[in-house]
Amino acid sequence: MLEPDFLRHLNKLHLIIQKKIASNYGGERQSVYVGKGSLFRDHRIYAPGDDIRSVDWKVYARTDKLHVKQYEEDRSLTAHIILDYSASMNFGTQVKKYEYASMLGVGFAYIAWRNNDRFELSTFSDTLESFKPHQGRKQMVETLDYLREKKPAGKSRFKESLFNYARSIGSRSLIVIISDFLYDVDEIREVLYSFKDAEIVLIQVLDEMETELKLKGEFQLKDAETEGLLKTFISDKVRKKYLEDLEEHKRKIKWLADGMGAKFYSLSTGEPIFDAMYKVLRR
Repeated sequence: MLEPDFLRHLNKLHLIIQKKIASNYGGERQSVYVGKGSLFRDHRIYAPGDDIRSVDWKVYARTDKLHVKQYEEDRSLTAHIILDYSASMNFGTQVKKYEYASMLGVGFAYIAWRNNDRFELSTFSDTLESFKPHQGRKQMVETLDYLREKKPAGKSRFKESLFNYARSIGSRSLIVIISDFLYDVDEIREVLYSFKDAEIVLIQVLDEMETELKLKGEFQLKDAETEGLLKTFISDKVRKKYLEDLEEHKRKIKWLADGMGAKFYSLSTGEPIFDAMYKVLRR
């Protein structure tokens, strides 16, 4: 999954889309901005409409002319990559959902690293585990080592985990949540509002079996998180209703995301991983 070949291909992908993603990551870029936490850059003549609080009165005393201070604000972004590692993400007919989600998460981390941004990768199930945001190769190596060893388990505490995470964010942030998002839409809405001051990307990862349900006949289904069993008969009618409900669920999430200015992508593990990465990261 996260072996050298994958990272080599990821580096090629980064080179291909570097220009396209430049507007989404601050990195080493800076802009003139008067605000908290900024560094003084220069003076310019006062113009109508300028904030009077930006006037440098010491310069006025020397020159008898109004000048305002200009500042450089570091526009670096902290990318917070949050992966669902509950037991349901261990499902997969070819590629496990958590493996696919991990590769997407590493893609975001890699782009942030190469653009000199800080990133923090976290996983949640019944608990939330986080690395603190840093820059550089060491953070990238530790993230890869963590994901190679980590296995999905436990029942998801989606809303509680994300609420706790939102309270810890203080800087300009990009929030990337990767999950199957098979949660109540009201919970998803509440989580989105808890990150309302950040840029948000939601990525839904579903297995081909979940997106197509190419099954027919009698089955005993097991809930991966509760281990509850359900006997059911899947007919053409049941399959049609399931697919309609799934599409409606995705439409509701997209509607919520659009209303928050967030991005929502729904991906199948049957889609080649680098095609999926390009679709998401180029934006």
